[in-house]
Amino acid sequence: MKLPFRASLRLARTALCCLAITASADPATAQDLLAWREAKNMTDLVAILGDWLDTNTDLPRRDTAATVRMTSPSDAVALAGAHSTINAETVRGLYDSESTTIWLVYPWSFKDARDVSVLLHELVHHRQAAAGHWYCPGAQELPSYKTQQAWLAEQGLELNVYWLAIVLEAGCTPRDIHPD
Repeated sequence: MKLPFRASLRLARTALCCLAITASADPATAQDLLAWREAKNMTDLVAILGDWLDTNTDLPRRDTAATVRMTSPSDAVALAGAHSTINAETVRGLYDSESTTIWLVYPWSFKDARDVSVLLHELVHHRQAAAGHWYCPGAQELPSYKTQQAWLAEQGLELNVYWLAIVLEAGCTPRDIHPD
């Protein structure tokens, strides 16, 4: 197919612009976004996510790393305690600030970006635990989910959560209030 001269000139100009943009892009940035996929073990993955948190949040790195352990959904509900609203079908991770332990819930995979984002979310809680006062545990959730959302967006994914529930939890409002 033969294009008119003006159309072929525009096509060539567009191709040249695309080539220039591609050549000027920072190759390390794209490589850094996928660095988590190259992690050989949990220690490497936590270090990579810690570097991302250093760059993308104001939360200071803690002197001691969190311990990361795996658990079943039912054990995670038991770990959360009697007053928790989590359930075995939806829980993916927990952070225990007293023992500085992150609990990841089976099934969990190093190669699944959504699973890795759960670890990132819990690493945010680990940093939050030493970074200041929180009016209630729920107040930590909104910044943690927003950080998780930002990381997933860099991976080209969306975070599928019920934002209204997270905002309400972050408000530290007493539940089950009835007027007299």
